[in-house]
Amino acid sequence: MLQITNDFKTKIFAALQDVRGNYSGSDAAFSKQWGINHAVYSRLKGGEIDGLLKDTQWLNIGRELNVSLSERKWNIARTDVFTIIERDVDFCQTYAKGKMCVDDCGIGKTYTAKYLARTRKNCFYVDASQAKGVHLLIKAIAKAIGVDAAGKYADIKANIKYCLKNLPNPVVIIDEAGDLNQAALLEIKELWNATEGACGWYLMGAEGFKKVMDKGMYNKKPGFKELFSRLSERYTTTVPMNPHEKAEFYRKLISDVLSANMPDKGRLNEIVKKCLVVDGSGQIGGLRRAESLLIINS
Repeated sequence: MLQITNDFKTKIFAALQDVRGNYSGSDAAFSKQWGINHAVYSRLKGGEIDGLLKDTQWLNIGRELNVSLSERKWNIARTDVFTIIERDVDFCQTYAKGKMCVDDCGIGKTYTAKYLARTRKNCFYVDASQAKGVHLLIKAIAKAIGVDAAGKYADIKANIKYCLKNLPNPVVIIDEAGDLNQAALLEIKELWNATEGACGWYLMGAEGFKKVMDKGMYNKKPGFKELFSRLSERYTTTVPMNPHEKAEFYRKLISDVLSANMPDKGRLNEIVKKCLVVDGSGQIGGLRRAESLLIINS
């Protein structure tokens, strides 16, 4: 088992305190977000470190906060994708509205959403691929916003609504929304209705999410048209359809990200070219491939 030093625990807790400033709820609610007992969190704030959390907990928190054991860190790049998602989330948070983003995999949607959740006040991230059903989704949202996820399902949901209506300008980002089953998607409609005018909602996914929504509306499944309406009736997309424009989009995206993470730019064009090789399914390599190549060639 990997042993975590007290110095690294201190580094993780410092990062945790940085994001504490972006949450308007109580310390008790904040500690619930991170799976920490409130009394333990108070002792951590008092300067105690050793023996209060398991190493696995420190690892999970460090991973979520992008705190690295090594000196290597994946730096944020303000790509076109980052800018468009940031603009959408800003709109949803400012005006308590809903929007949808549907785009290719591997272009930085998740990285951007997690970054915004770490750095924006009352911005919450939920990974729907880990919470596909109704009960798991509600518990995931509860944990994300600092509501107790234990107890009766109806009480948890009521507390989520109450919390979101009372926090200043909250916004909830649901990533991998295409993984949600029909009942879970319609729970989002219920939460949107209950928090209308008080909370923004932003749903993200790849082509599968669009297919789920379009199929639900085409087959006149109850609730889908209403949910589509509440999410502004359009999908935000950044990747062009035209093959030439798409290749240029990826070239700029990958170049922007690698430039922010390569001290020596001498091999930039070489790595970008490798990323742009089209695979057997006609897909261009995205940022995950770019990161792998950067590691290999560093």
